[in-house]
Amino acid sequence: MAFKGKGREVNREELAETFGVSLNTISSWVRNGCPFDQKGRQGKPWKFNTRDVSEWLRDQARMEAAGEAPLDEYDLKLRKLAAETAQAELELAAARKQVAPIEEFERARALENATVRANVMNVPSRVVSQLIGETDEGRFKQILAAELIQALEAAADADIELGEGDDDDSAD
Repeated sequence: MAFKGKGREVNREELAETFGVSLNTISSWVRNGCPFDQKGRQGKPWKFNTRDVSEWLRDQARMEAAGEAPLDEYDLKLRKLAAETAQAELELAAARKQVAPIEEFERARALENATVRANVMNVPSRVVSQLIGETDEGRFKQILAAELIQALEAAADADIELGEGDDDDSAD
């Protein structure tokens, strides 16, 4: 249940003390829409109602938790700087050949899968002569497993070359 009292009227210093923050924080709150009863100027102090400020802070916390909080200029500058840094790091990684476009990765994976498939599909023709007449199930499994391991190791050792003309739609 929310407090229904009137709150206290305080100046900037008292507001900072009440909420345990600095005067700079109070200035930031005002820039971001913190309610006040009187704007401070020469000879007139700022006036805030502690209940109104408390409700505003609670609303700000709710919006921030829901991802709806408006960003102030400082936050936007930090986000822009972070984005520029991430972009520069990505460009450096690309120049060092540490990253690749998704399309190139997908092409490489498709070629690797084709190599594995081809090697595994060749296993029956390689083992048929060894397995004809074999009645020992253990020996049968041993021969088959050895051939499958060899096929997979050969696929793993294969060099996948991605030439400029290796596009999927270039094969007619």
